Amino acid sequence: MDLKIIEERPNPLLKRTEYRFEIGHDTASTPNRDSVRTELAKALKVPKDRVIIERMHAKYGVAKSVGEAATYQTKEAVDAVVREHILIRNGLREKKVKAVPGAAPAETPAPAPAAAPSAPAPSAPEKGA
Repeated sequence: MDLKIIEERPNPLLKRTEYRFEIGHDTASTPNRDSVRTELAKALKVPKDRVIIERMHAKYGVAKSVGEAATYQTKEAVDAVVREHILIRNGLREKKVKAVPGAAPAETPAPAPAAAPSAPAPSAPEKGA
């Protein structure tokens, strides 16, 4: 992976530095966010948990991906500023499962109802008696 920082922009109001980057991946497929975050953390000399990739797109027909990322000054700044779905994409939070009201938990399936004992079939009246 060949990482190239295209633009660096400080944002003191949000306690972060914003980056535009380009990743060359000639011999491999498009890298996942985790590996790109690791490379950015090494190149920028910041802890990986403070590197957030906002977006990343592979260029069509070329073995390059471009994206936008930000490095935050503190972990508290990450929690205060970054949207929940971006944290989930970057692997810093777990996705919450919505519970349906009145439904059984998804982990334990509801037991199948036992078959009700069947009553004996009524016999037909005899003819000609």
